[in-house]
Amino acid sequence: MAKLRYFDARKPYEAEQQRPATVHSEFLRTGRIIRTKANWLSEERRYLTHEEVAERTAAKLQAAGEKTHDRLNNFHRAIQFPKMIFHRTLADSPHLGYCHVTASRTQFAKFDHVNWAFYIANFFAKIGENDNFFEEIDLRMSRMYFAVAVQPNKDSQDKSLTIDRTIRSNGVLFRTHDPQVAIRNVLLLGARNEQLREIIRQL
Repeated sequence: MAKLRYFDARKPYEAEQQRPATVHSEFLRTGRIIRTKANWLSEERRYLTHEEVAERTAAKLQAAGEKTHDRLNNFHRAIQFPKMIFHRTLADSPHLGYCHVTASRTQFAKFDHVNWAFYIANFFAKIGENDNFFEEIDLRMSRMYFAVAVQPNKDSQDKSLTIDRTIRSNGVLFRTHDPQVAIRNVLLLGARNEQLREIIRQL
């Protein structure tokens, strides 16, 4: 696959905005020749490095994670989630990325104790059933909210987590492009008793 190139689309537009409507009429009116580059040549595209694109993507993901975490913790004082916000961008496509928002433990289906993590991505995809975390990325939907069961990575020394595939083959507890559905599902996972869950189900 060819390496993607990114350019700052705002620059040419800003240059066009500053440019006089008619350079020749300015000369006829004042007798001055305007020699600034913007009036003679169209602005060149400034290509962005992958690091710059990743930085911009990270800022957007961070803001989305912060906002979502605030919404979750403002629902009810009995349901509070730890703030564990960090992000990753995809190696060859730094305009795509995902943000870890929070993690907790819950009962799920027949399992008494399930550790899970909640994420937001700026694309929609399947969660892989093998080493590929994302499969079949679909850019027609601009967001994906999902939670996966996690467990400590036994092969790692740094206490990192990995997908718990004993719950399901891909570890997914839910996956949606609808933010309202995502908030409701996370609240259900975070509710400590059935009474709270019933209130949330009626929302």
